[in-house]
This record gives sequence, structure tokens and C-alpha cells, in this order.
Amino acid sequence: MIKMDTKQLRQKILDLAIHGKLVPQDPNDEPASVLLERIKAEKERLVKEGKIKKSRKPTKTSDTPHYPYLLPNGWKWCRLEDIAYVASGSTPEKSAFESIEVPYLKMYNLRNQKIDFEFHPQYIKREVHEGKLKRSMAVTGDLLMNIVGPPLGKLAIIPDTIRECNFNQAAVMIRPYLYKDVINVYLFCYLEEMSEINSITTKGTAGQDNISLTQSQNMRIALPPLAEQRRIVEDVEHWFALIDQIEQGKADLQTAIKQAKSKILDFAIHGKLVPQAPNDESAIELLKRINPDFTPCDNGHYTQLPDGWQRASMSDICSLVDGKKLQGTGYPNLDVKYLRGEHEAKTLNSGKFVSANTLMILVDGENSGEVFRTPIDGYQGSTFKQLSINDNMNIEYVLQVINLHRKILRENKVGSAIPHLNKKLFKAIDVPIPPYKEQQRIIETVNKAFVALDMITESL
Repeated sequence: MIKMDTKQLRQKILDLAIHGKLVPQDPNDEPASVLLERIKAEKERLVKEGKIKKSRKPTKTSDTPHYPYLLPNGWKWCRLEDIAYVASGSTPEKSAFESIEVPYLKMYNLRNQKIDFEFHPQYIKREVHEGKLKRSMAVTGDLLMNIVGPPLGKLAIIPDTIRECNFNQAAVMIRPYLYKDVINVYLFCYLEEMSEINSITTKGTAGQDNISLTQSQNMRIALPPLAEQRRIVEDVEHWFALIDQIEQGKADLQTAIKQAKSKILDFAIHGKLVPQAPNDESAIELLKRINPDFTPCDNGHYTQLPDGWQRASMSDICSLVDGKKLQGTGYPNLDVKYLRGEHEAKTLNSGKFVSANTLMILVDGENSGEVFRTPIDGYQGSTFKQLSINDNMNIEYVLQVINLHRKILRENKVGSAIPHLNKKLFKAIDVPIPPYKEQQRIIETVNKAFVALDMITESL
């Protein structure tokens, strides 16, 4: 089964667009050179009227600048500043925010290549907007591009819902001198392809990715005829709309698969996934081996369970314990990041030793309740407890019951500074227990179903 990578598909469409290969050229289109002359005349008019400043000649320029590829007939290379006013933002004094007058955008408002002003909205005083921050006054239709990262490449066109606004120094505003509604959408596609952005990105002292205002103004733009820009934008929007539908379909299917897994587990713990076998040893005998003093629950208070099943609490079948303390012996530190494969293990000379294949449950942090199996001998991380499941139980069955309760455990953590696993809640989890052989049959059936569902997920 072929897996569709929609991100790569979007990238390929943009790549074709900026190289003049997405839509056919029309020899009857007015060439970009004529368009540039008309834009130049408009820019000179704005300079003469004092509405914009005359462009400074770059400190490093060449009569024969390097351009990365040949353009189709009718296209023309230019600098971004040749076709658009480019201005950087700035941050005003704190007192400027003591008002709800003019929207003020930060880079967290650029989400999914759109402006999301509902996400932590901020405002500044109009007198600041029209005074100290006048050069970065932005309006509907202007294009914003972030110039401090990572990540770079966040782009957004200011929507109709924001008539005017200002923005911080991590972005530049791009406003074409003519045909703003067409050229800005084309520039959005051109810059979203990322080649030009990547080619001018520099690394700051703190490891930040940066693009200066001057670099932004000097970005090389492959400019098609205006009519072709319209065709390119229309075609890109058409293909992206189809990809959006595919991605939504994928998201819906992933949600359905997640729900299917939960439903399978729900059937499993209610005795509806596999048939009962009357010759299986009953669960009460199993529980009596774990604890001879075990007292059966009154099943009348619960949903009726199949014959041979029994209810118990999580504390009846497992416990949370610490490892064996060791001193002076080097072992890897089995912390969360290591167990998730995010970094290599650091060697420690003391700690709570656990052997390979030990179950550990996360008891500190946002994902408290997540269970890991140690791949090697080592010291358990400070945010873990060992999860010891009684040998009379099928371990995978108990783990699936815990998995069903992960959401409840996450939502009911205790502690303020650092959230902890609610151990009392964990120990009180109600566990429907089938006979041991039925536990085995349940897990075999669950695993087969999950493998099939995972194959579907991997093919998306």
C-alpha cells in the first residue's frame, strides 16, 4: 500500500509553481518586465509624495547577481523591495498595551499559515500605533513573514477581520506597490516553498535562525506575468483544497481508529470480545492464589459480568515499588527522554537499579500514568515507580486496562508545582478479571485487531 505524504505533495506543488511548471505560459500575457516598469513608476510616485522612503542601495551588490535557476519566457527576476514595501515590526513600551484599541500581533498569532488573533490577543494605544510604530502599521491584505526562528517560514495574510494592526520585531510586513490582492498571494506561495528563505537564513549567537530587514528586502523573487500569477494562485489553491480534504479524511480516520481501539478494549473487559469457556478456572480461584483472604465484590452494584469473572481493584493485582539502591556501580539513567528515544542514556554511579524488561510507570509530569518497559539494565529515572503485576495475571491484559484509564489518570493528577499521578485513584481502578485462559484469548484477539488497525494508520 502506497503511503501518501501530503506535506511532500504540497511542497512539490509549490516547487512546480515557482519554476513556472504548474500552469502553462501564455505568449499573449503581458511580460513581467512591463509589470515591473509599471510598479517602478508607482514606487517613484510614492517616494516623491513622501509616503515611503527611497530605497537604500545594498552595501553588497553586483551588476550580475546570482539567480538560482532559469525562468520561463515572460518571467523576470527582481528583488522583493522592487515590488513591495517591506517593514520590520517593533515592541512598544509596556504602557502602550494599557488599552484595547489597535490589535498587536506576535508570532504565536501566526498559526497554520493564518492569523489567529483569538489566541492570546493583545492591543496597543492608537497614538502609539500612529506615532512611534507608524512605519509598521499593517492593514488588511498585507503579508507577514516571521524572521526569527526556529521555525522560520511562518506566513500569513492579514484577513478582512483585522482592518489595521501592528506587530512585533520578529516579523516583516510585505505590501506590494500595485496589484496587492494578486501579488501578495503569489508571494505567499513563493515564500512558502522555503528555498529563498533557507538560502538567506543566518544563525544568531543564541542558536536562533535570523533574517534581517535588509535580507528580506533583497530576497530574490521569480516574478511571472500578472495574468500567470493569477493562474498559479488559482491552481495552488485548488490543489491545496483537495489536500486539505485528504488530510481531514486522514484525521477523521485516525480518530475512528483510536475510537475503534477503545471500543475493542471496552468489549474485552466486559466479556464481549471472545467467547467464554466453561472449563476455564474461574477468576475467584486466581484471586485467591494472589491473596487467600480476597473477598469477592458484590457484583450487583456493577454491570453484570460473565460467569467465571470477578472484580478487583488495581491494588489487588499490582503494586508500585522502588528499585534496589546501588552505590558505586555505573548504569545508564533510564529517564523519560531515553525511554522515548529522544536522547542517549547518561551513565550514573548510584541510583535505584532496575533490570531489563522491567515495567515502569510515570508518576510525575503531564503524562503521568504512561507505562514503559526498560530495554536494558539501569537506574530508574526519578519520575518513575516500578509497576509490579502479580504473576497470576496476564501482564498485557492488565496493561490494556491501565491504558483504558490513561485519560482519567491524566485529568486527575495531584500537586500544583509538579503534577503527580493520583496513586489513590490508580490503586482504586476497578478491574474486571476474566479467567486466566480467557485473558490470554482476549490479548491474542486484541493484538490481531490492533496490528490490522496500525497497518491502516501507517498507510495514511
